Amino acid sequence: MNIQNPHVSHFASVRGALVMLCALGLALPALALAAGSARAQLDAFASGLQSVSAHFSQVSVDANGNAGRSANGTLQLAAPRLFRWQVDTPYHQLIVADGTRVWVYDPDLQQVTVRAQNSAEAHSPLNVLTDLKLLDRQFKVSEDGAHDGQAWLKLRPDNDHAEFKYAELGFADNQLRTMVFEDLLGDRTTIRFSDWRRNAKLPADTFRFTPPPGADVIGDAPTAEAYPLKN
Repeated sequence: MNIQNPHVSHFASVRGALVMLCALGLALPALALAAGSARAQLDAFASGLQSVSAHFSQVSVDANGNAGRSANGTLQLAAPRLFRWQVDTPYHQLIVADGTRVWVYDPDLQQVTVRAQNSAEAHSPLNVLTDLKLLDRQFKVSEDGAHDGQAWLKLRPDNDHAEFKYAELGFADNQLRTMVFEDLLGDRTTIRFSDWRRNAKLPADTFRFTPPPGADVIGDAPTAEAYPLKN
């Protein structure tokens, strides 16, 4: 039995989620593509998309083949840089990108980590779906065939500053079903998506975060107590 230190596992899950934000930094130009190809399905899914929400399940395996923590939760994103990733089970965690900063809240530790939202996070694949311009500039992109009932794209970063080695996106019925990525430490994470809702009206506070009373705040936090949505 592989017994993990819960704090180590927590930080690994935070790192994995933030790497996922960068790895999801995808964007596609509208091209005439073969029907059913992964690129054609991504183009169809992203067309006219301003906001989206979904459920996710995530599992990770480290470079030695040891299973990490699994997670289930919800995500929301809106153009151009707004993102919310909420883990509901088997633990709780919240990541909010408000257009200026990224907030990571761990209720168990009563700790908030905040830092500037950089350009890689701004182009996260949650923003892949709402910004179709940068993929071919930032990645080496190839069709990766069909398996597990999905058509796959493989993306390799085209610079030395990326936080992941590659990402694979699986599509079926013009929806993103699966994302697999390997980070620089060799950890491999698989995220499965379901219940996509396109252009649904999201609550006004979806992309706002105010540290709860008593929480330790680490990082570059503003002095104001409210964080409005960014245009």
